[in-house]
Amino acid sequence: MSYSVKKSKISYVNANITSIISVALVLLLLGMGAMLGLFARSATERIKAGIGFDVSMSDTATDSQVLAMKRLLSAAPYTASVRYISKEEALHYWQQETGEDLMQVLGFNPLTAEFEVHVKPAYAVVDSLNMIEASLVRVPGVDVVQVHRDQVEAISRNISNIVAVLAVVAFALLVVSFALINNTVRLTVYSRRFLIYTMKLVGATPGFIRRPIVVSNIINGIIAALVATVVLSAGLFYIERVEGGWSALVTPAEVWCVFGGLVVVGALLCGFGALLASNKYLRLDYDELFKR
Repeated sequence: MSYSVKKSKISYVNANITSIISVALVLLLLGMGAMLGLFARSATERIKAGIGFDVSMSDTATDSQVLAMKRLLSAAPYTASVRYISKEEALHYWQQETGEDLMQVLGFNPLTAEFEVHVKPAYAVVDSLNMIEASLVRVPGVDVVQVHRDQVEAISRNISNIVAVLAVVAFALLVVSFALINNTVRLTVYSRRFLIYTMKLVGATPGFIRRPIVVSNIINGIIAALVATVVLSAGLFYIERVEGGWSALVTPAEVWCVFGGLVVVGALLCGFGALLASNKYLRLDYDELFKR
């Protein structure tokens, strides 16, 4: 084996290793961004799950009206959870929180029975809560429906801002990732440009020349994705052991979807980049091969 052939093979192996490492780093960054997006979505759902309203029953409400309201709220499509607090329970909670015995001060219990309702995330917006309020105030036995609109609006506004920022970051990551991976793959194909030209001279068809280049880069992309998933898994395992809590925000299926997505993205981007780069060098003349 001649020295030039050995040098060419060493250069090709080095280019492949460099490509795998570079693509793995980019995919790791994408994986981290995807996991942050999942964490943010889960945290948003939890925040929305805490949004709701209170239904205060009038003093003249009968037991049948209270029971009817409980059934209505429990069966409503917007209800995530409902809790009934009787007048006696409300008085007990008041005494615990303030230390004041209203029965001794006033001689009667001024508090009313009420329902604490938490809505599903899809209904945790002001418009939906207004419609729910309008439908409940007409129910017999209901005194007041209290919706914390300021809190809901502030939460919705903050969530919208977070989603917008994450969307911009995700788009930027995708653009940068494509550019970096495409450039890395182009350099890998660049190391084989003279082989491509030689194969053209002996009559090899463009498809025959492109096929091994594209396949090898797809394999490199898959290997890089596997490396990225191993590093990301180790990072998640370390965070869970040291800090804890992230596993409650995402499901194992979602984590596996992220890992699978990295493999698909790595294979597609590397394969597409190799296709573009090989087509470029297939069109070049010999003198142009010395330019990048």
